[in-house]
Amino acid sequence: MSFQGLLTGGCSAPGEMSSAAVMFDMEYARWLDEDNKYMAEIQGALQAQVLDANLSTIVEDCMRHHDELFHLRAVLARSDVFHLMTGMWATQSERCFLWMAGFRPSEILKMLIPQLDPSTEQQLLGMCNLQQSSEQAEEALEQGLKQLHQSLADAVGAGPLNDGADVANYTGLMALALDRLDNLESFYREADNLRQQTLHHMRRILTTRQTARCFVSLGEYHRRLRALSSIWASRPRENFMMPENVSSTATEFQAIHHQPQQNQFSGL
Repeated sequence: MSFQGLLTGGCSAPGEMSSAAVMFDMEYARWLDEDNKYMAEIQGALQAQVLDANLSTIVEDCMRHHDELFHLRAVLARSDVFHLMTGMWATQSERCFLWMAGFRPSEILKMLIPQLDPSTEQQLLGMCNLQQSSEQAEEALEQGLKQLHQSLADAVGAGPLNDGADVANYTGLMALALDRLDNLESFYREADNLRQQTLHHMRRILTTRQTARCFVSLGEYHRRLRALSSIWASRPRENFMMPENVSSTATEFQAIHHQPQQNQFSGL
């Protein structure tokens, strides 16, 4: 059965993963393994100073490799957008930097631009313009998603919220909320489209060798984030007993918190 064919089940019950989420996590792990191989191949080619024609083949393969990930994510978004948006497929450190379930294009460009030296003035201008247009697109998506969240909250919270709400009213509210929720997928797919388009625009601005260096830098950036998660998880744990000074401070804070507060405007 094809990957897309397996991603037909909806979201699972709380605490469980849908078949779409399970399959995506497996495919993403495979993608990461292949990505490591691509990064090693590009690094080796750069160090060996291979001809641009040979390096171009590797770069285009790497670009198709990223396009494959965007396709996998688009399939997941159609089937289980909640797994995509929560970022549970990523490590803890990566989740700290997620923007709409992925990297923020403008921030990645800001990180990559200093890696381009030497570069022409036209290339720098092109990359800076790309960063600016990415920021504008990101802001538009953020505003749209914020409005969607508000409309969803309004739909869920409409009408009486007591136990006596009639079934017909409840059903109508849930239908309205589901209608709002259907739009969630489109926002995350648009964010991925922006990420994908940014990579392709970058490829057109830069030389083959510069693009190769950017892919290596991008791969190393995410490798460091994943390594940071491993280091964090294996760090020595402190004793769970609360130190005496911390305990006394907490007690003092509680005492202050429960004291009657004087209105600072009472003398006015």
